[in-house]
Amino acid sequence: MYNNKTGKANVVTWRHYSNKGYSAFASLGKQIRIGVLAAATLATVTPVRAEIRSMAAQETQGEERQLEEVTVSGSMAPLTQLQAARIVSVLSREEIAEAGAQSVNDLLKSATGVDVRQRGSFGIQTDISIDGGTYEQVTILLNGVNISNPHTGHLAADFPVSIQDIERIEVLEGAASRVYGGQAFGGAVNIVTRSDKENSVGVGAEGGSYGTFQADGRLSWTKGRVSSRLSGGGGRSDGGTLNDAWSKGQLYYQGDLSDERLDLRWQFGFSRKEYGANTFYGGSSNDQWEQNERYLISVGAETKGRLHLQPSVYWNRTYDNYQWHKGTPNNSHEADVYGARLGAHIAWWAGRTAMGAEVRNEGIMSSSLGTPMEEKDYVWAHGAEKQYTKHANRTNISYNLEHDIILRHWTVSAGVLANMNTAVDNKFRFYPGVDIAYRPTRQWKVYLSYNKGFRLPSYTDLYYSSPDITGNDQLKPEVNRSLSIGATYSLRGLQLMARGFYNRGHNMIDYVKEQPDDAAHADNFDLAGLGAQAEAQIDFPQLTHSNVFLRRLRIGYTYIHQSRKGRYDIFTSLYADDYLRHKLVASLRHRIYGKLTATWSVRVQKRMGAFQVYDGLTATDQLQAYHPYATLDLRLQWTDKRYEVYAQGTNLTNHRYQDLGNIPQPGIWIMAGARWNIRF
Repeated sequence: MYNNKTGKANVVTWRHYSNKGYSAFASLGKQIRIGVLAAATLATVTPVRAEIRSMAAQETQGEERQLEEVTVSGSMAPLTQLQAARIVSVLSREEIAEAGAQSVNDLLKSATGVDVRQRGSFGIQTDISIDGGTYEQVTILLNGVNISNPHTGHLAADFPVSIQDIERIEVLEGAASRVYGGQAFGGAVNIVTRSDKENSVGVGAEGGSYGTFQADGRLSWTKGRVSSRLSGGGGRSDGGTLNDAWSKGQLYYQGDLSDERLDLRWQFGFSRKEYGANTFYGGSSNDQWEQNERYLISVGAETKGRLHLQPSVYWNRTYDNYQWHKGTPNNSHEADVYGARLGAHIAWWAGRTAMGAEVRNEGIMSSSLGTPMEEKDYVWAHGAEKQYTKHANRTNISYNLEHDIILRHWTVSAGVLANMNTAVDNKFRFYPGVDIAYRPTRQWKVYLSYNKGFRLPSYTDLYYSSPDITGNDQLKPEVNRSLSIGATYSLRGLQLMARGFYNRGHNMIDYVKEQPDDAAHADNFDLAGLGAQAEAQIDFPQLTHSNVFLRRLRIGYTYIHQSRKGRYDIFTSLYADDYLRHKLVASLRHRIYGKLTATWSVRVQKRMGAFQVYDGLTATDQLQAYHPYATLDLRLQWTDKRYEVYAQGTNLTNHRYQDLGNIPQPGIWIMAGARWNIRF
């Protein structure tokens, strides 16, 4: 077990490995031994670190300890799952392989507390929110690196990785600013990529409905203490609805070096896509078009010993070219984010203490967003026949402090974020939080959390203007107070979770219309919301200790109710009022014959709010409520050590539905493909 006085762990021999539905906001960072198999994993660039601890009781003095769980929590200092004081949901590598999703964004649809509002097929255009929030209120991380976009949250989910690159997806629900800073207003989503320690090459291809084709490849190699992984891919489709054609490509590289004193990690990502944007940015044009490019680089390290130092630097750039009518350049943007962070944590007799400091600069040059530039400073836009004539810039400085007290049955984790932003008033504001966990037995844990979060308006919120939408440069930062209570029960083969939450938001940002013929404009309002969530997962082979026909069953349900308080009456809201009242997800995997398996997935949703009805491209004074809908997906898969062959269908009932008003989603979509993996 972990020694609080020395800050070190004993070597643990694993006789049982359990791939449970828990994890952390970082990948593992200690050398481990499973039976006689030695392995090491990569610690990612994040203020959260993972460690491995034995969770089973010793039945005799000399008996080797058995590991039942491997997990940590979303805190600044590493905590084992037994000690963790917050609930973290995860989609594991095995669940991702079974899901049959066509994109990273599609995978998040199976997360119970996550709302994925899809604007096009294959997750090409997607908004992600948590616990009834909006798409701007979630921090998106790639291996712990904040890749959230200050330009707009609509581009936050542009990942430079494919599904095959992912080890797991982690979701922390509720305000998390004290750990992750600004934008972690309603929660955080972390994409953790695979860090293979083997020399291998893999390729895959798939094709199907609407002229859709995708292909990808990866190469992993290790030489001495350095491990690397390179992957890339691309695809195209005619799209399943009006003006929904797309093409995309991505490239991703990550590496790590580990020795007795230091772990060093680095990553580079690139993605490019262009697509028809349907009527997303306004119902009065149905031939909108958009092109995005993203570049990201990060380097981070962690020292070993009693005091752990964790320096990291990162940069990401996004190009966006948007056309209200395809073929006519409209808006062009170039957003840059630079950041540097220094974190540290130490274990001592009073518990574990962690601290951190970060500087993050967010800038944009644009043809439409920001304040006017002098003419001599105009710059030709990347990939468009436009000039950047406006700009904006802000710097965020933050300091984190957290302390964890760990007792036999209790964990108390308390901390505070001090934050200052040059775009507000250059004053520090404080965002505290406390998480408490009580463990009456090894199987049960009860949680209670209170956290305060904030979010700055995006540059689109402040400055955007179109025939249908206008920003507001007088917007105030959003503030959220989040209270959560929950419990988990864990037994070999069975996982149960239930939680309730209450959010109180002040100066929340939404786009509203006061009259039917108005342009939607951004404004602040107050919002109160409460909800409940429950999940159950059964691993039948573990539960029955036999190779049974049924493999895995997972069921989750979320209920949310919100109450809005504004300064005036509105005709309609574009985002904040359109939250999910009910979401039910269920999946069942079973064996058919030999290595052939089937995975069935059901999703049932009821969205609140209503959208304005259009007569062709003309807005009417009529509102239409969102209808509840259900989708059924199936994946058939034959899996061998070196290859897999699969066929899958999404929305098998061919149900037509809308996640966003006036943007119908595709009906049934059939894909088939194969993958090969060779070690060398």
